[in-house]
Amino acid sequence: MGDRTSPMRVYKITNPSDSILLRTKSAKVKVDPNDETLNTFIDRLYITVRDSMSLGVGIAAPQVGILKRIIWVQRFDKEDAPFEVYLNPEIIEYSSKKQPCLEGCLSIPKRRDTTYTRAETIKIVYDQFNKKRVEEEVSGFTAVIFQHEIDHLDGILYLDHLEKKSNRH
Repeated sequence: MGDRTSPMRVYKITNPSDSILLRTKSAKVKVDPNDETLNTFIDRLYITVRDSMSLGVGIAAPQVGILKRIIWVQRFDKEDAPFEVYLNPEIIEYSSKKQPCLEGCLSIPKRRDTTYTRAETIKIVYDQFNKKRVEEEVSGFTAVIFQHEIDHLDGILYLDHLEKKSNRH
C-alpha cells in the first residue's frame, strides 16, 4: 500500500475501468484501531484529499480504488474546519428542505454543477475507532459533503443527481 506519506491515485470516470469501480457499492470496514493496514490507508486517504493535485473538501475510499465504507470530510460546521474520518457512515434521515449547491468531484475532472437534491439537514450514524456507534445531525454545506461522499460508498456520483432533476422537466 506504500508509505504513509504519499498520496494515492484518484480514480476518474474518464477511465473505463475506474468508472466501473466508482459505480460499485462498498463493503463495511472492520473497525480495529490496531489494524496497521487500515491506519496506513486512512492516513494516505487524508494525504490524497489534501494533496495539491486534489485539494478537495472530502474523499471516499472508492475514489482511490478501495471498496470500503471510509470517508474523510472537512467539517465547515466546526471551528477551524477540521478534516475528520468516518467509518461505515450512513445517512438515516434527510430533511425535506433541499439546498442548491455547486458541486465538484475529484473523480470528475474539470467539471462543476449545481445540484438541487441535497437535503439541508441530515442525520448520520458512523463507527469510531473505539467501536462506538455515533449518531449526529449535520446541516448546510457540510451536510452536502457528507451526502456526496456517502453516495460514493453506494456507487452514486453527483452527476446522477443532475439527471434526476433534468428528468422532471
